[in-house]
Amino acid sequence: MKPTWDIFCTVVDNYGDIGVTWRLARQLAAEHGLAVRLWVDDLSAFARLCPQADVQAESQTVQGVQVRRWASPWPPHAPGSVVIGAFGCALPAPLVEALAQQPQPVLWLNLEYLSAEAWVDGCHGLASPQPNGLRRWFFFPGFTAGTGGLLRETDLLARRSAFRADPLRRQAFLAELGVQVQPNARLLSLFAYENTQLGAWLQAIAEGEQAWQVLVPEGRIVADLCAWFGDTQLVAGDVRQRGALTVQVLPFVSQQDYDRLLWSCDFNAVRGEDSFVRGQWAAVPLLWHIYVQDENAHWDKLEAFLDLYCQGLPMDAEAALRELWRAWNMDRDMASAWIGLQRHWAELQAHATQWCARQAARPDLATALVQFYRNWI
Repeated sequence: MKPTWDIFCTVVDNYGDIGVTWRLARQLAAEHGLAVRLWVDDLSAFARLCPQADVQAESQTVQGVQVRRWASPWPPHAPGSVVIGAFGCALPAPLVEALAQQPQPVLWLNLEYLSAEAWVDGCHGLASPQPNGLRRWFFFPGFTAGTGGLLRETDLLARRSAFRADPLRRQAFLAELGVQVQPNARLLSLFAYENTQLGAWLQAIAEGEQAWQVLVPEGRIVADLCAWFGDTQLVAGDVRQRGALTVQVLPFVSQQDYDRLLWSCDFNAVRGEDSFVRGQWAAVPLLWHIYVQDENAHWDKLEAFLDLYCQGLPMDAEAALRELWRAWNMDRDMASAWIGLQRHWAELQAHATQWCARQAARPDLATALVQFYRNWI
């Protein structure tokens, strides 16, 4: 009989939490032969990532995963062999009580947020004793050998390579989104939170010599886009052009199509956690819009990642990349930072490929979780 894993997700920030847990649940079921139940408190957010999902269903099986509505009050339900609370979400109290009453011990994991900070290595895999006598284990995704790795399906990079090796596939995919690639234009995907520096960035692109097509999936940044163009509303399919800049709003796409969008572009602006990791697997230069935390605590996470990512970059290219990321996340001069970055384009392209290869040489997050469970039992 297959071991059953329960994964609990509270949708806090739009699609980041459900994006990570949905990818993880699919991979555990498809590649490791596990019975996976994904408990979600907001099925409408889940359906944006997985259009075939039924937002009214209490229970449904989608792509090999049993997706359950996380309702309140909690219905009586026996836990599986592993229970994962994603990103610090509090498990239902009756479930926690049930964990202590199981005839066979249940592994209780807290899947933490992704961070490159140095302290993560020392906390990964530690146990926290609970009042009911159980222990909850902390599992940290990460970029080093001392962490749990990153989400990456076994065939992900092979699929990316096959997609890029066939220009007609790229053309057909973009055409499905209504995008016609202009001659000699580079493509840039833009998925971000609201940002006051967007206008300065777009202006720098518009005044530059290189033609850029900026593809913007529907989301929070579109309001800033409207303000810069002077539109009251922009919806999927709308195209605007200024100088060397063409901007097109795209429909919100599934996770699989978002991967293809990243693979289709020459530069990717990503946000949060899920798209941040997928942007790295795309192996092209990227810009991260990190989720804002109180007292600017997110800046430490940003700098910690840059310290890792920039290793091996020539000094001038590193300085240009750091300045772009800081400008986007710290409300600094995005125009001059973007212009400065263009001088190091070839170096940044090569480095993105190398970084992707180094991370792919490490075990992926799903595999690391399964190995942790096997070692635990």
